[in-house]
Amino acid sequence: MRWRVMVAASALMVAAGCTTAGPAAQTGSGAASASSAQAMSAANLPLRADALRTPESAFANLPGYPFAPHYADIDGYRVHYVDEGDRTAAPVLMLHGEPSWSYLYRKMIPPVAAAGRRVIAPDLIGFGKSDKPKEIATHTYEFHVEAIKQLVRELDLKDITLVCQDWGSLIGLRVAAEMPDRFSRIVLANGGLPTGEGAAQPQSAFMQWRNSVVEMQKAGDMPIMQVMNGIAGQNIGAAYAAPYPDKTYKAGPLAMPLLVPITPDDPASAANKRAWEVLSKWEKPFLTAFSDGDPITRGGDRIFQERVPGAKGQKHTTIVGAGHFLQEQKGEELAQVVIDFIKANP
Repeated sequence: MRWRVMVAASALMVAAGCTTAGPAAQTGSGAASASSAQAMSAANLPLRADALRTPESAFANLPGYPFAPHYADIDGYRVHYVDEGDRTAAPVLMLHGEPSWSYLYRKMIPPVAAAGRRVIAPDLIGFGKSDKPKEIATHTYEFHVEAIKQLVRELDLKDITLVCQDWGSLIGLRVAAEMPDRFSRIVLANGGLPTGEGAAQPQSAFMQWRNSVVEMQKAGDMPIMQVMNGIAGQNIGAAYAAPYPDKTYKAGPLAMPLLVPITPDDPASAANKRAWEVLSKWEKPFLTAFSDGDPITRGGDRIFQERVPGAKGQKHTTIVGAGHFLQEQKGEELAQVVIDFIKANP
């Protein structure tokens, strides 16, 4: 079992292109104060019988993560989100993927907030400081899309700039397509919206990772610390693993890779095709900021540049010297890309 887990960790690091080598929140009046009261109430939400909750002590003294916790009640799950910057300002919604959590955005949150934006960085249900369903079967693509849609409504977010990567894009692009009036801009970084066919199909590097997760599910565990250590060192790997005191907390990370549509008859394929129909008419500003070292999403930026009308004329960029988790390796640079994009597209 130990051998299978280590092989699986190596598969993700290869697929991800990995090698071994803030401002305090400013509370506004009215709606912002009401939102704070709701967050305080959600912090004391009773734990569902079918979920686990990571003790707050597990997150003590995480390097580079000084952000105060905020919580929302999403169908009885306590969902955590970072909320930094001026709460009366237009929000930047940063969505993480697999197997990370909002810790991934710690280098981006302070500069974007300092640029005058409100930054919201939630933890998906099953990840980070959010409650964690005990069963893998609880996690479906639709489950996560609906959870983020409910969070957007709960916080009444409007004029949103979406920043998304990995599963954050699979979820975030669906949410934007299904709630288009709430979104004004999109920044896509190392992500996609697969339908199980055509050019949006996952690449071979992802399939290698997916196959390794099949074995992880059999073993009932995922070596999150080893995976992330391969990117940024022992202390950082421990921070990414902090939400999971033991393997019983890992249903979310174990579930997600096998939920990516890889065949036309996938349960999420039809909904993703509908989202593509919306994106193919999306006139609002759309920017791609992929890295140069990610075999999982390499070339995916061109698909969006060609198919999304709002991508025309934008200053698309390639972040040099980063793998799949470019927020970790080049977070400050990506933050500046976001800031400049918003300024150029008021």
